[in-house]
Parts: sequence; structure tokens; C-alpha cells
Amino acid sequence: MSPETDGSFRDTLATIDRRGRRIWVYPSRPRGKLYTARRIVATFLLVFLFIAPFIKVGKHPLLLFDIVHRHFFIFGIEIWPHDFHLVVLSVIAFAVFVILFTAAFGRLFCGWICPQTVFLEMLFRRIEFLLEGNGPRQRSFNKAPMSINKFVRKLTKHVLFLGIAFLISNILISYFVGIDKLRELVSSSPTEHMIGFTLMMIFSLAIYGVYTRFREQVCTLVCPYGRLQSVLLDSNSIVVAYDHRRGEPRGKRVRGESRSDKGDCVDCSMCVLVCPTGIDIRHGTQLECVNCTACIDACNSVMKKVGLPPKLIRYTSHDQITKGKGFRITGRIAAYTVVLTLLIGLIGFLAASRSVVETTILRATGRTYDELEDGSIRNLYTIKVLNKSADSLDIELRLASPDGIIDVVGPPLHAEAEKNAESVFVVQIPRKELLTTTTPLVIEVSDGTKILEEVHTTFFGPEPDWNK
Repeated sequence: MSPETDGSFRDTLATIDRRGRRIWVYPSRPRGKLYTARRIVATFLLVFLFIAPFIKVGKHPLLLFDIVHRHFFIFGIEIWPHDFHLVVLSVIAFAVFVILFTAAFGRLFCGWICPQTVFLEMLFRRIEFLLEGNGPRQRSFNKAPMSINKFVRKLTKHVLFLGIAFLISNILISYFVGIDKLRELVSSSPTEHMIGFTLMMIFSLAIYGVYTRFREQVCTLVCPYGRLQSVLLDSNSIVVAYDHRRGEPRGKRVRGESRSDKGDCVDCSMCVLVCPTGIDIRHGTQLECVNCTACIDACNSVMKKVGLPPKLIRYTSHDQITKGKGFRITGRIAAYTVVLTLLIGLIGFLAASRSVVETTILRATGRTYDELEDGSIRNLYTIKVLNKSADSLDIELRLASPDGIIDVVGPPLHAEAEKNAESVFVVQIPRKELLTTTTPLVIEVSDGTKILEEVHTTFFGPEPDWNK
């Protein structure tokens, strides 16, 4: 029975034995074109992560998620509580994108972009390779009795791990409080902000613990994304897969040997030795596989050494291996694409049509209307204008409908950048214009040169006298 049809490997996780004890994974250092490409992608992502808090677009940070004050900046676009529907729609669009991408290309995100994988494989694991050697050597190193050499190397590793964890926690916190606030916190005494300092230390220790002990268990036991594979993937999805039709039956071989009765897999287990989650890809698609491509590089290297074609393990689909069918756009992929396109279009439209001000107009409490000597009716209103731009604004009001007079009787409506301006104004309308007791009003809010927003409210008046 081939490994793909033998499902016994699915009975247990690769990192847990039958007695429920942890099986530690000591992967060998991957080498190859795909690993080089992953390093380039990871370097870009890490550089972006560490410099993004320092980048400003105009006067605004590139990225800021100030949850406490409900104030966000996403690539320089300012999001206020009134615009929170854009955040909700963006989260939904991202979820649909993940579903679409997974249905088409498997867990490529996990192996190439996921922060857990990038940090573990491109930072912490590389420090281990430097200090403790390759996978098999690490295993022997950990089993060896304590010595001065081992103590120094272990101490150095954990100090570096803790330092990197502390740095990462500070950078991540800067995305929520802003880099200027972080500078203030770092430069002041911890006693002045004990809660923040305590949370930062807890966060740092949590990151240290994840990358020191928990590691690949995050992907296997905690992250729900891997468990969604069963409903997101199908036989047409592109994943990291072993070509069992070409590779089986496997067996040892030497270069130039003719083996018409055997497959191309030489059963060297290099694909297993380099796997960061400890699985055997030859068993087929598994929950633990993060599509990191380390097994592809390892297998291609072996195939080259024994004089066989590469890509025994490659990015492919089950249909491609078993039926020779190439990737095709299925009805499900098309449906996800349509939904994602509509969501992106809606988000773009709403973002483009946003006003730079958010105006709230309410009728003054405790009174209805005043009737003047000339017969006209007057209502009193309060106004609050939130200036969402980076420049101060002098707000002007104009009554667009119906005919009447609008007059600001409170403080001038001068709104500083990213602040509120409040005042009081009256609307005066001739009685002949009032056909009901509640008349709709349309008030234009402008900066003196262009209309920024139209606000709709109501105007109260007496019962109309139809005899006049």
C-alpha cells in the first residue's frame, strides 16, 4: 500500500508520541533556490516591520492601530470611529482573500509570510544553527552533559532570544501607541508607567517562550488556519506535494543505476530531516505542513546527485499528479474572486468618498422654536465638527434647503487638525416656507472654497395657517 493510501500516519501528530509526550524537532538547515527566495521575502518583511513605525505619510504615521482611542492609520489613511465600517469591511475582505488564496495555492502564506514562521525560521532558528550546529548536531548537543562550552553557548542563545523578544514586543507595541509615545515610555522610569512596563515584560516573555519552547506547536495546536485546510483545499489546490506515481516504490540507488522496477525516490529521508514540523511529506498533504518548501530544496539536491530529474516534490495539485490535469479556475474560486472584487470596490468607493470632516448637528434641548416679530420662525442648534485632516479648517455653514438664514451665534467654527470644534447656530425661516411642523433641512458644511459635507436635520415650527 502506498503512503498516500495508508492513512495510519494521520492517527497521531508528528510531534507527539503515543504516550502524549513532546517529540522535539531538530530540522537540518535548508539550502536551495526556494530557501534563498524565502530569505529575501523574510528580509523584506522584517525590515518593513521594524521601520514602518518610523515612517510618516505627511504628518501621519504609516501604520497605527490606537485601539484605546479608536484612531487608526492604515498606509497613511486616517480611520476614525465614524469610519470603522471601513475596518470591518477590510477585515472581511482579508478573510475572503485568505480563503481564496488557500483554495487556489494552499498554505503558501504560512511558509512564506506568516510572522510565526518568519521569526522562527529566519531569526531564532538561524541563531541556533550558528551556536549549536545543524539539526542532528543540535540533538547530540542537547543530550550531552553540561560543560563550560555548552553552558556558554546556551546562555548566549537565550540572552539573544530574550533580547530579540524584547525588541519585537517594543516594535509591536509601537503599532498600537505610536513611535513617539514609545520613545517617551522607553526614556522614562518604569515606575512612571508600571502597568505599561509590566505588560511589555509579559509580552516579551510570551514571545521568548513561544520561540524557545512552543515553536511549531503554534501552527499545529493553536492556529486554526491549518485545521481549515480540510474545508478550504480540494484536489485542484496547488500545494507542496510528493509525486507518488513517479517516486514509488522507493528504495536506495546509486548514480547511473538502472531501476525500471522502482521509483525515483531513493528513500534518503532528507525531506523529513529538513521539515520544521517533523512530518514526512511523502505521506501526502497533512495538517502540520506549512508549505515552507524546505523539502523541495532537499529533494531537488538529492535528485541532482543521483542524476534524476528534479521536482519529485514540488508545488502541484492532486489532480496534476494523479490525472495530469493542470490548475483550473473552479466555480468556488470564481465565486470567491467575485466576492473579493466587490468588497475591494466597495471599500475603495467608501474610502474615496469620505469627507475630511464629520459633522454632528443637534437641536438645542429644552426648547422648540421662537416666533419673531416679522413672523419668521427660528430654531437653535448645537454643532460639533471633527476635523479628520492634518490641516486646520475654518468651517462655514450655508442653508441649502429651504430658503432661510443661518447664523453662528457661538464661538467661530475653527477646527484644529484632528480635533473637534463646537458652537451654536440659529436657523431662521419665513413662516410661509413651512408647510408642516417638521421641515427637512439641508445644511452645507464648507471650508470657504468647497463643500465638505451635507448634513440633514429637521426644523420645528407651528402648525401652518392655511387660511392666510
